[in-house]
Amino acid sequence: MPRDRKQQRREETDLQERVVYIHRVSKTVKGGRRMSLLALVVVGDGKGNVGIGMGKSAEVPLAIQKGVDDAKKNMFHVPVTEHGSIPHDVEGHYGAGRVLIKPAIEGTGVIAGGPVRPLFELAGITNVLSKSLGTNNALNIIKAAADGLQQLSSPAEAAERRGLTVKEMFVGKEA
Repeated sequence: MPRDRKQQRREETDLQERVVYIHRVSKTVKGGRRMSLLALVVVGDGKGNVGIGMGKSAEVPLAIQKGVDDAKKNMFHVPVTEHGSIPHDVEGHYGAGRVLIKPAIEGTGVIAGGPVRPLFELAGITNVLSKSLGTNNALNIIKAAADGLQQLSSPAEAAERRGLTVKEMFVGKEA
């Protein structure tokens, strides 16, 4: 058991975190307005594991820490090709936000707008094209992009679902 905990701690230290968005929100109460801060944070290891989280607090460092903790709880795996791209096109939805994500050839880089860029970079995706459709709300855009990344399946997973091998799936196609 102790060895598993050491492994888990080592994996947590490999995680990078990036603050995407900090927003001041207020709640009107009887005595006036009560200010609070909302922090949107992305956590990833650069090897296909990434998570997004949100934290709220009266102080920035505490909101960021809560966001990091939330992101670690909500991590998911993204299949990344050997060229640092994604296996296929996908469109993610969340609220009014839609994000179109397309694979790109090696050397293209991360072509993505504001809040989505750290999500791709911390997931280890180095060649990708994305376009935000719909809203420009950072929270909805990043959650839509995360939804799209969660929809991705690797060629091995698709072959397994169909009861084939990866080689049998691509018979007749030049690779």
